[in-house]
Amino acid sequence: MSRPIASARKARSAKAAAAGTAPRPVPAGGKRVPLSRQALDILRQAILSGRLRPGERLVEERLSADLGMSRVPIREAIKQLVAEGLAMPAESAPGGRGAEVATLTLDFARELVEVRAVLEGLNARLAARQRNAGTIARIRAILERGRALGDGGPPEELTALNAEYHELLATAGANRVLQELMRPLRERTELVFRRNSQERAAADWHEHALILTAVAEGDEELAALLASRHVHRAARARLPELAEPEREPAPEEQA
Repeated sequence: MSRPIASARKARSAKAAAAGTAPRPVPAGGKRVPLSRQALDILRQAILSGRLRPGERLVEERLSADLGMSRVPIREAIKQLVAEGLAMPAESAPGGRGAEVATLTLDFARELVEVRAVLEGLNARLAARQRNAGTIARIRAILERGRALGDGGPPEELTALNAEYHELLATAGANRVLQELMRPLRERTELVFRRNSQERAAADWHEHALILTAVAEGDEELAALLASRHVHRAARARLPELAEPEREPAPEEQA
């Protein structure tokens, strides 16, 4: 069940060792990453990447062996995954205990997209209000890399650049509360957006460019509209069942 996780973890460890970045003692005053957080990051990525499939049981004992840590941090990580909606209690588990990877229902996908669309729109509005030149320049650099890759780029690289774009755009909004709300929501909506992401890449980056232009010009209304619409369009391209009626774009949006 979880062998892909073990393989991925070993591959990362080997790569880190070769690069001289293998785990080492933390200097005095430094902070160790709790094992529960390490387990959470590994399991979350395994779910979002599809290595752990919907309906697959999250067995503490097996995951503990695969990740080389006790069952306590595994148990805490699974609890957090349930709280995030990436896992759910396993009804078939003995005694009603245990969890499995959540199955993405259409209703849940729609709820995720609706909330993210609202928050992305708000953030873009705030980013346009701030118009931080330094952050905008950093976003533009990522934008150029993404557009250069187009539809032919490696899916992993496209996904990473997309995440970096949205993370920096959240920073541009300069609202820490909103950033804290959006970060886990973006991770959860990856259940929707990871589907056919490569085929949608060129359209995604074109829409990213329109959003950034509105932000750089300080057009709050247009930035909010484009950011919200981008979420709906990207989701609909991956799940056509999520189709919602759209307002006709203004002439300047079609440029």
